[in-house]
Amino acid sequence: MMAENNKENMTAVPDMKLELVPVPVSDVDRAKAFYVEKAGFQLEVDTRPTDTMRVVQLTPPGSACTIVFGTGMGDISAMQPGSVKGLHLVVADLQKAREALVKRGLEVGEVWDVQGVKYAGFSDPDGNSWLLQEFPAHLRS
Repeated sequence: MMAENNKENMTAVPDMKLELVPVPVSDVDRAKAFYVEKAGFQLEVDTRPTDTMRVVQLTPPGSACTIVFGTGMGDISAMQPGSVKGLHLVVADLQKAREALVKRGLEVGEVWDVQGVKYAGFSDPDGNSWLLQEFPAHLRS
């Protein structure tokens, strides 16, 4: 009974949407070219608010979440290039997504399966790593 009362007294947390993920890079132009030309991300922002600050935001196809990198952005720019590992890009058909990226010149690893969930990985020029993930509907709760 105590647990039920605690649930009733808890305040609901409002929606919190993850919309921006920092990805640390050593060369902004090289990273921008990689994500646009090879990974097929959409360029949303490339601005220089000051002489020392540049902000680049790109969105994976079909995603509501954008990545950001640049210069002069305090802690974001101070992150170690290549230190972000295992960002997941969830796809409906992993083989189709993998083939499309390979055709764009991206090196994507072979597909592996973990109890019905399929993965294939790639990295940007700095070593930040990404995983394509096909998560079948029957495994979702």
